[in-house]
Amino acid sequence: MAETDKTNQSSMHVMGGIKSQHDGMGRASVKKFSRKKPLVIDEEAYIRDIRNGSRLHLAKAITFIESTVNEQQTIGQMLLKQLLPVTGNSIRIGITGVPGAGKSTFIEAFGKMLCDKGYKVAVLAIDPSSSLTGGSILGDKTRMEELAKNPSAFIRPSPTAGTLGGVHKKSRETMLLCEAAGYDVILVETVGVGQSETIVRGMVDFFLLLALTGAGDELQGMKKGIMELADAVVVNKADGANEKLAKKTVAEFKQILHFLAPSSPNWTTPALAVSSLYKIGLDTVWETTLQFQQIMMEQQTWQNRRKEQTVDWFKTMIVDRLYDDFFSSVEKKQMMTELEQLVRKEKITVSQAVEELFFSNSKE
Repeated sequence: MAETDKTNQSSMHVMGGIKSQHDGMGRASVKKFSRKKPLVIDEEAYIRDIRNGSRLHLAKAITFIESTVNEQQTIGQMLLKQLLPVTGNSIRIGITGVPGAGKSTFIEAFGKMLCDKGYKVAVLAIDPSSSLTGGSILGDKTRMEELAKNPSAFIRPSPTAGTLGGVHKKSRETMLLCEAAGYDVILVETVGVGQSETIVRGMVDFFLLLALTGAGDELQGMKKGIMELADAVVVNKADGANEKLAKKTVAEFKQILHFLAPSSPNWTTPALAVSSLYKIGLDTVWETTLQFQQIMMEQQTWQNRRKEQTVDWFKTMIVDRLYDDFFSSVEKKQMMTELEQLVRKEKITVSQAVEELFFSNSKE
């Protein structure tokens, strides 16, 4: 038996325990909160690592750009400003098409072919955001598993976040960061064909429309304006029993494109057959892209188009900033709620509600 303290042999003796701030009298301990430290990065190291091709640092920089936190946005813009002089050296290709056209399959096969040719390929894959939660699946790295493993490729899935045209509103900045990281080809995969595909056309050099066999049926859901935006139409899944039908579809598209206004001066939009599964026709698509680039650069269209795209981007950013600033006011949010109730009860017209909202803004 262990030796006991001779002076404390009473059964009422309590051994010493862990000391606590709580004295048992009902006073809870006060929890101290420390102020969150500001986010600080090594700017020079980040820029160096991005330019050296670090996919990790590139991904982090894009996250800063896409963030809704002001502190992170500031860091992202700071990095972008420093990297801007080394951007603009890639070929930007927008790829769109109806659901089921096989965009992801085509991009993976096309991207792998380009990597094998010695190019560095960045894929900006845009996933549709949920209208209920605002989230998205972001499953393109799963669908393009082989390309994602290629050291010469970089895949960045991003949600549309409610932006029209099937692209993220930060897609332009993301493209610039990828160019600074040394990527020669930027592939922008959109959600699908819609009324706002002009947004995609307004940020890429070459716009590719992916189609399926059976043009007659598909064209019922395809608008003339989208066809006129395309620099090339690619009929996918031209293999096996579908090969003959694919060639027929290509012929039908060529007839249709003959009657449409060209997307670019001195350029005739071609229709091509491709099998992403058997890697057939991919070389032709790339050769067509390089031919397009050469013709557009010779007549200065390539350079002028990019300058106009930058101006359009500037104007779009102004609208986005005005929208954010307008609704950032607590008073505006409260007034919006009140006006919504009046509109819902039909006590005021929509036009009157809008006038009231903007009239209050002019008085501030």
